[in-house]
Amino acid sequence: MNMNEPLVSVVTPVYNGETYLAECIESVLAQTYSNWDYLILNNCSTDGTLGIAEEYARRDKRIRIHSNETLLPIIANHNKAFNLISPASKYCKVVSADDWLFPECLTRMVDLAEANPSVGIVGSYQLSGRGSDGRDWNIRYDGLPYPSTVVPGREIVRQHMLGAPYVLGAPTSVLYRSDLIRGQDCFYPNSTAEADTSACCKYLLETDFGFVHQVLSYERVHLVRISTKSHNLNAYLSSRISDVLEYGPRCLSPEEHKRCLEESMREYYLFLASSALKLREPKFWAFHKERLETLGHPFSVIKLSKAICIKVCDLLLNPKRTIEIVRRQNT
Repeated sequence: MNMNEPLVSVVTPVYNGETYLAECIESVLAQTYSNWDYLILNNCSTDGTLGIAEEYARRDKRIRIHSNETLLPIIANHNKAFNLISPASKYCKVVSADDWLFPECLTRMVDLAEANPSVGIVGSYQLSGRGSDGRDWNIRYDGLPYPSTVVPGREIVRQHMLGAPYVLGAPTSVLYRSDLIRGQDCFYPNSTAEADTSACCKYLLETDFGFVHQVLSYERVHLVRISTKSHNLNAYLSSRISDVLEYGPRCLSPEEHKRCLEESMREYYLFLASSALKLREPKFWAFHKERLETLGHPFSVIKLSKAICIKVCDLLLNPKRTIEIVRRQNT
């Protein structure tokens, strides 16, 4: 262990993660960076998660385990993990239990952060796919032009809200500065599945964004992931509106903020219109009605009706695309 390196607290909040947890832990053990400690927060798992974690903790004293007494919601569990990081750590690295880190992940991210003290969050490219067989893989978060490595955080948030390619990453693809975490009771500032993006928006208004132009982590795509559920509900739209309302006034002009909110709401209702034509289930509508109410923009039948008219006209005026959509739905 090189004690001249700043300490990195790695955290894995996990619930019933026995299938992939060993692979996740092994990726941390394989880091070229040596000065880290590793907290595995077991959220009342009912499978073999705890046993796997305990076996690795017996082998390496840098690994410690905390088990919740009661089951916590996923974001609350992440926030608890953040509250348990080492008080001596300078940086914090999340690695989800079904993901892994490539060996140079911590080294490259810490090097960039150490060279640029104004950076509060470091991002990187991420390999995303369904398994180790090489099928359905893609590279995510490639929106920051090379060779840009440090960008004012406020500008990153501004461009994100104005519709630029998404570069803020996922928990496993970013590194946080620990003083940002220790300054908050809840580092993830809301309870939505997209709270990590909200956290980036919140803290990048005060710090800079660093980016390593390398693939440093792997995200496993499968049906039980929280992001898969968010994708099925398209919860990202409502979360984006929430972030625009909460953080937009600090990085957008009044005209930009108004236009961004209007365009986001228009996109939201066009999505709901498409969902209405697909006859989505009642729980889908309950979710979105509740989200709109929470955002202070109650569900509008009039706006939905107008959006449905737009969608129907588009389908009628583009018969080729309509046939393709129907064909995809039937395959």
